Amino acid sequence: MRTLINILRKELLQLKRDPKILPILFIAPVIQLTILGYAATTDVRRVELAVCDLDHTQASRDLVRAFTDSSYFRRVADVASSDELDPWLASGRARIGLTIPAGFGADRIAGRATDVQIVADGSDAMVGTLGLSYAAGVLQSVAESEGLRMPLELRPKVLYNPDLLSRYFMVPGVLAMIIMVMTMMLSSMAIVRETELGTMEQLLVTPLSPGAIIVGKLVPYAMVGTVEIMTALPVVLFWFDVPLRGSLGALAILTLPFMLCTLGLGLLVSTLSRTQQQAMMIATFVFMLPQIYLSGFVFPIQNMPRGFQLATYAVPLRYYLQVLRGVFLKGVGLEVLWPQGLAMLGLGVAILLLARLRFQRRLG
Repeated sequence: MRTLINILRKELLQLKRDPKILPILFIAPVIQLTILGYAATTDVRRVELAVCDLDHTQASRDLVRAFTDSSYFRRVADVASSDELDPWLASGRARIGLTIPAGFGADRIAGRATDVQIVADGSDAMVGTLGLSYAAGVLQSVAESEGLRMPLELRPKVLYNPDLLSRYFMVPGVLAMIIMVMTMMLSSMAIVRETELGTMEQLLVTPLSPGAIIVGKLVPYAMVGTVEIMTALPVVLFWFDVPLRGSLGALAILTLPFMLCTLGLGLLVSTLSRTQQQAMMIATFVFMLPQIYLSGFVFPIQNMPRGFQLATYAVPLRYYLQVLRGVFLKGVGLEVLWPQGLAMLGLGVAILLLARLRFQRRLG
């Protein structure tokens, strides 16, 4: 019994002596609870709506106002033809397209049956399904408020994922998380392992610059990440039957800046840690879990408070999920997804510069 008590005392003393683990144990859960408290909702609000009004009457304007006055939709664009809705949906700037046909107002006045078309972005099955449901509710509300004998009819059309299969959205997201976890975890051990093994001094006496050491540390893990992707892709395509409508070349090019971000974050974690245990905890609770929560993979970004929505722009996983949906489901390439690639590249360079600065300070 005394031996057991001594072991318990020893472990508690080690925790007390480690100033970096205590904040992770007690502060990180509070931060995660705060993020989840605001972000963890499956309700969808303020869905991006692009409008194509071919009627241009008071009746059509009233219908559009019924959509925008609800808490469910946020009008982001007005286009002149239904074909112009496609670029907005393909780029993700709009999730729902509303087309009001010519003659809509005249049909309403004459009491004839009339309909409108709703085009949904099915690459996010949850938002697409709820968007169609909300649109049907708005149309029903308009019909009831005007006492119409013939209700407005909804002609739904779902792009990219007509059957709204959840695996089309989930499986590419899981692929992104696997890449993030593997590359970040491996690179987070890069520097701290040298310290624990006592081989850091051997690195310091080499003629290599800190930048060269960082490159030498990260390139092997980039190769491991590449092998992971090559191994996982056949499973995504053939086992889960997720379509790849874009090009592998675009996917490969846009994966590189994402791996730059994850490897850089892992290296930054390594410079902040004294032990491999610390590195794993910091990587998991400070960097990976918040990215998953704020990326839009689990909870819709448009539902989050404004401050959290702004924070998501600093989350590399957000952009990579948009890339995967664009390449796999929408069949688009660099001509549409270059903003996401540029954002990840900028974040990756900034993270690597910060990690190098931390590494140089640690060497000093």
